[in-house]
Amino acid sequence: MSTSIAFGRPAGFGLGAFATLLAIYFGVLTLISGWSFTLEEFYRYWYYLVLLAAGFGLQVALFLKLREVVSRAKQAGAVIAASGTTSTAAMVSCCAHYLVNAAPVLGATGLVAFASQFQVEFFWVGLAFNAAGIAYVGTQLYRASKAHAHCVA
Repeated sequence: MSTSIAFGRPAGFGLGAFATLLAIYFGVLTLISGWSFTLEEFYRYWYYLVLLAAGFGLQVALFLKLREVVSRAKQAGAVIAASGTTSTAAMVSCCAHYLVNAAPVLGATGLVAFASQFQVEFFWVGLAFNAAGIAYVGTQLYRASKAHAHCVA
């Protein structure tokens, strides 16, 4: 049996997650601040936004592949819960910069000043969470695939 990992279905869901995250970005920002502001922000921070969305998509793909491998080996449980929590934390960090635009609606001008001052730092925190999530889920996938290969062989 080959030890290579086929990612067909998980990769499709990962690409879907990537596209969905960008669609949410464009949708929310356009509703709150208008299309021209959304485009300006995207052009200003496109590299952060694309990396965050790609990292999230990769986590989704890895997570789904891990779930496939673990469910075949009948060892679901804590691994899936922990990796799902990591993905959720990365998503929350990734979207923290939206507070800059939503806070005025809530009347929190102090929060707006704080969030806008540290917007790039929020991006870096999101990227760090993405990297940690990818490393964690990737490691778990590697271990589960290796353990499952021994069970099948």
